[in-house]
Amino acid sequence: MILRTPDERFETLPDYPFAPHYVEVQARRIEPVRMHFVDAGPRDGPVVLLLHGQPTWSYLYRRVIAVLAEAGLRVVAPDNIGYGRSDKLSEATDYTFARHVDWLHDLVTRLDLRDVTLVVQDWGGPLGLSVLAREQDRFARVVATNTILHTCDPELAGELTWAHHGVGESRMMLEETLLDYVRFYQRAPDLVPSFFLDAVAGPLPADVLAAYDAPFPDRSYTAGLRHLIALIPLTRNDPGAVIGRATMAVLEQWRKPFLTAYSDGDPATRGWDGVFQRRVPGARGQDHVTIAGAGHFVQEQRGEELGGLIARFVAST
Repeated sequence: MILRTPDERFETLPDYPFAPHYVEVQARRIEPVRMHFVDAGPRDGPVVLLLHGQPTWSYLYRRVIAVLAEAGLRVVAPDNIGYGRSDKLSEATDYTFARHVDWLHDLVTRLDLRDVTLVVQDWGGPLGLSVLAREQDRFARVVATNTILHTCDPELAGELTWAHHGVGESRMMLEETLLDYVRFYQRAPDLVPSFFLDAVAGPLPADVLAAYDAPFPDRSYTAGLRHLIALIPLTRNDPGAVIGRATMAVLEQWRKPFLTAYSDGDPATRGWDGVFQRRVPGARGQDHVTIAGAGHFVQEQRGEELGGLIARFVAST
């Protein structure tokens, strides 16, 4: 069953004046669904595609969007299926890693986005970079902030603050906190995005916390919110890890500009900036940035700074 959050849940959200836009997207072996996206700034401006992760939606990018639009860029910021104003599937197992990539890929092609600056954070990285791997010619540059790429490769040993890599032929090394996170999402009776936003980026005002919770009127809407964490690859055999390794193989040949802008307060993704800098040819020689005073949700804590950084990167490359 497809659920749609009532429009009135999104009325008068603080600092989010953007009109809704929708496109029907398709993934393999499932009926089409409606994906929401923000489309701000001049339509003829260079395109910046902002991809969010868990447990957020395009509201996370509200300050980034304002800065980029003011700089003359066209900003497209979709909500993943199961999030924000996009459709929500009530059956958790209808969400797969491949389908999330399919849905985003279909958005890019149906909107015919070209010469795109791809900005990825959290799950935006594994999903968005996998879209790039399919449609390299549509993308001009990448900004990666506080994201990872699920590969489970043994070569990641010693590279990451949170261990997440294979050991030998048949073992995995996984950070205990990561496993605790996966366990919590599968066992908690109720999931409230604002709990995580306030814990990591807070304290936040009550109306901002309510905005993050707006897409989920009750627990029937949260199947996608819950199941995305179950899709984190924990072994090299996971379908998501297979996708991640294929994406990394493409990135290891990517020579267009690739910038990392990680924060200094996110142990969950720390180390991946260095991995990308070493493995992606387009990252060599770039003025990579560490954003001070922010945790995982860098857009919430340093949105204007991130927006300015992206705008300058587009202008300079």
